[in-house]
Amino acid sequence: MEQGLKTNVWESMRPIRNNMNVEILDCTIRDGGYVNNWDFDKRLVRETYRALSKGGVDYIELGYHGSQKWFDKKQYGAFRLSLAEDIRFVCNNIAGAKVAVMVDYGKFDVEELAQYKDTPVRLIRIAVHRHSIKKAIHAAAGIRRMGFLVAVNLMGFTLYTPKERKKVALLFRDAPIDYAYLVDSHGSFFPNQIGDICGPLFGIRHIRWGFHAHNNLQMAFANTLSAMAAGAHIIDSSVFGMGRGAGNLPTEIILAYMHLLKPEKYNAIPVLSLVDRYFTKLYDASPWGYNLPFMLSGIHDCHPDYPKNLINRKEYDIEDIWKILNAVRLSAPVGFNKELLEGIIRNGLFSKKPAASGVASKANTSKRKKTSVSYRGRHRNADFLVLANGPSLKSNHKQLAAFISKYQPIVLASNYLGGLFKPHYHAFSNKRRLIDYIDTVDKSSRLLISQFISPQMIREYTDRDHETIYYENTDAQFTINDGVISSHCRTVALLLLGVAIVMGARRIFVAGLDGYTGINKKGQIHFYNEKDETEDRNVLMEKHMSNLRYLEQIDEYMCSHGKEGIHIITPTNYTKYYKGIENYISK
Repeated sequence: MEQGLKTNVWESMRPIRNNMNVEILDCTIRDGGYVNNWDFDKRLVRETYRALSKGGVDYIELGYHGSQKWFDKKQYGAFRLSLAEDIRFVCNNIAGAKVAVMVDYGKFDVEELAQYKDTPVRLIRIAVHRHSIKKAIHAAAGIRRMGFLVAVNLMGFTLYTPKERKKVALLFRDAPIDYAYLVDSHGSFFPNQIGDICGPLFGIRHIRWGFHAHNNLQMAFANTLSAMAAGAHIIDSSVFGMGRGAGNLPTEIILAYMHLLKPEKYNAIPVLSLVDRYFTKLYDASPWGYNLPFMLSGIHDCHPDYPKNLINRKEYDIEDIWKILNAVRLSAPVGFNKELLEGIIRNGLFSKKPAASGVASKANTSKRKKTSVSYRGRHRNADFLVLANGPSLKSNHKQLAAFISKYQPIVLASNYLGGLFKPHYHAFSNKRRLIDYIDTVDKSSRLLISQFISPQMIREYTDRDHETIYYENTDAQFTINDGVISSHCRTVALLLLGVAIVMGARRIFVAGLDGYTGINKKGQIHFYNEKDETEDRNVLMEKHMSNLRYLEQIDEYMCSHGKEGIHIITPTNYTKYYKGIENYISK
């Protein structure tokens, strides 16, 4: 049976065995530099070069080269600029593999590459996005005339349309270069796609074609084998898969596999020893590899900062994130564009088919006329108290209880209250919070739930009756039309201010709206331990400023309609609206 298994494995390798001139380029020090800012110990790089050379790797990419016009050497480790003296130190007295360095198109000066003429550097690779390919080929030709081999690496190749791929074939048909790479930047390829998409380019014979795999979907190895079977001449890998995002094809795995095909050339043991001695420690210090954001990036073929940004906000569940990323994918952006992301969120985040900004308002207006808001005008000229979830809610519990007893306001609250109060209405606008806290809602409280949480999901987690909060997510000026709130409601507390106005509020008091810039000594944002709140200071500041902007607009709206403005009665960083609770309960 064992002999039969060996025969089957050998037969499965037949397409690759027919392509035995494949080369391996290890890009650990270059791609892995994204993990540690290229701050590798030079002796570790020397040991990496030694081990990879013993393992039979053909090229070892010893970092990026970049002009100091764009890259301040004080901000990066040595292998972001990869000076000739560092290359010499790494390779000195080692009869090793050929050396490559990479440049980003538009961020290097050709003249500076002359420093590598008397070093082991043989190959210069140019990373380029699809709008600059022709110029990159021209630059590569100039580098080639200096005596180097050159490669043009086509970043984000999975995003190329069939028309763009045909254009690439025409551009490379007579290109005076040695190598060209198809780069799966987001790890989005599947093995069955490689032959159809990459094969036609691999057929351009005067160029040696390469394939660079990322491991977002755990497909780097399988995709690389498919690329080799389709005719790739050179493939990339990195030690222990170290690299940007989800990392790359692990060099030790492809070496172990290639040893079966060409045992006289390849040997995985020196690289496995390198992993054991050095790279497991590097991984422990700065982990890389597969995780949820990188998986979502791979599935939607987008920059990993899109899912990382959305997950880090901790405002959206995975279903919402999936929809947003699908809209990002349809836009096919190069790199991460925060304005694009914000625009997608504003213009139809939760709808089945996100609308363009110009169409959204019309569609929403037509829906608005048919919407019946059940609680509209229910408590005309009443006082309201909106309970947010900041730490001051708990620290002022007794005073708030006295305030409620004295003024008898309609109390609106949200998320988790921990038994501190029994509000008249308990609201949820976030799916994650609904799942976590719906079971803690007091039986006497009426449920208010966002229109953007589906009835199916609500029924899955509660059988209680509820009323629907109708609102539009928009960055336009706060307003209310027929009971429907128009506002970019980043926090449910601000949404409840709008609900209070719709219900007929004369005055609105707010407690627990502490703000995000003055987190208390315990580092808390809520009075309870909210495991799903972001700790990213930039995101928190963005929330704080967004809340301030809409507080101003809501206050202005109330005053313009003959009502009193907003009164925050517990300590807050929104000091413009603060008047301490003692001013009310001591009268």
